[in-house]
Amino acid sequence: MLSLHPVLESISSVWWQIAIAAAWVALVLLVTWIASHFAKAEPEILRKIVHIGTGNVILIAWWLDIPAYVGIAASVLAGVVTLLSYRFPLLPINSVGRRSLGTFFYAVSIGVLVACFWYLQQPQYAALGILVMAWGDGMAALIGQKLGKHKYQLFGGNKSWEGSLTMVLVSFIICSLIFVGVQGNIWQTWVVSLIVAIAATFLETVSFLGIDNLTVPLGSASLAFWLIQLTR
Repeated sequence: MLSLHPVLESISSVWWQIAIAAAWVALVLLVTWIASHFAKAEPEILRKIVHIGTGNVILIAWWLDIPAYVGIAASVLAGVVTLLSYRFPLLPINSVGRRSLGTFFYAVSIGVLVACFWYLQQPQYAALGILVMAWGDGMAALIGQKLGKHKYQLFGGNKSWEGSLTMVLVSFIICSLIFVGVQGNIWQTWVVSLIVAIAATFLETVSFLGIDNLTVPLGSASLAFWLIQLTR
């Protein structure tokens, strides 16, 4: 019986970690529901609340050191739910009047990044990729739609310079905060953050049908990892 004690403690710890992460996601969905039913927020606003809010769960997974298999299982479950939500009104995420698999790709990205960078014991890159997508793309879309006066087209997509500049700035801030926390105030922190921010904005600009939710997080995380290894 004594030999089972550490195992039981480990299982209990994992369930607490899952409970905390699930509580955060539930809070995000509650805020979305309140914004929908009482504030009568626009569908795109609701979508971005979910987009940005759920992205922050990667920080909880990182800080709590949630096992990789939990993150992968959660991403698979989220992927199934989002696919079902395209057919049934399960979540307020696919009601913005456009055909896109973006939310599904978002879930896939989380699973892939957790699988890769948890295995390498470099979870900061998974967090970087997801948060660049969550905050960078999320804020760029909101600013671009509300304040975007200077439009441009690239590969058939309509963008605004205001939105793209927001993407660069927010992505740079996200990368810088993560790198400062992990490796400190060194030149690689600022140079790599700027390169990744510009690359993420380019990937978001040239993507279509929601595939930026796959290309931006995976591209940002991979590029950041490669540049840091290269400049050591």
